[in-house]
Amino acid sequence: MTEKTLKVSGMSCGHCRAAVEGELNKISGVEYSKADVEKGTVEVSYDEGKVSTEDLRGAIEGAGYTLAA
Repeated sequence: MTEKTLKVSGMSCGHCRAAVEGELNKISGVEYSKADVEKGTVEVSYDEGKVSTEDLRGAIEGAGYTLAA
């Protein structure tokens, strides 16, 4: 498993956290995700053979947020 911490712009509350985690956890190959609203980050553990950074970006954008550079 690969673990990454990604910067996410636009999260401001518990609903934001749940939306981002929910979309990431729908991806087959994601073991877990844990968003931190105060830091503007999300930790993701995933199988790099099944999940790409673009998959993660798509899920975050699908939840209505932006993956920061």
